[in-house]
Amino acid sequence: MTVKPLGDRVVIKNVEAEETTKSGLILTSAAKEKPQMAMVIAVGPGGNVDGKEVKMQVTVGQKVIYSKYAGTEVKVDGEEMIIVRQNDILAVVE
Repeated sequence: MTVKPLGDRVVIKNVEAEETTKSGLILTSAAKEKPQMAMVIAVGPGGNVDGKEVKMQVTVGQKVIYSKYAGTEVKVDGEEMIIVRQNDILAVVE
């Protein structure tokens, strides 16, 4: 099944959180923070959204940082994805 976002929406998939700290300590699942870095899976067409012309600035395959509590979590074919608005994406990681 394919997810095709509408308007200024972007489908992202979280990049796994680090299992260990820089000093080598192994983190339990309860100690891990919700990751804010994700991979872009699909991008909407942009266009006229809420009366404003929106040009999409992210592309499929880019790694991005998004707002901590942004988006709607969905599960498609057993994979967890998040659908966010483009303005909830804070930066592109290169």
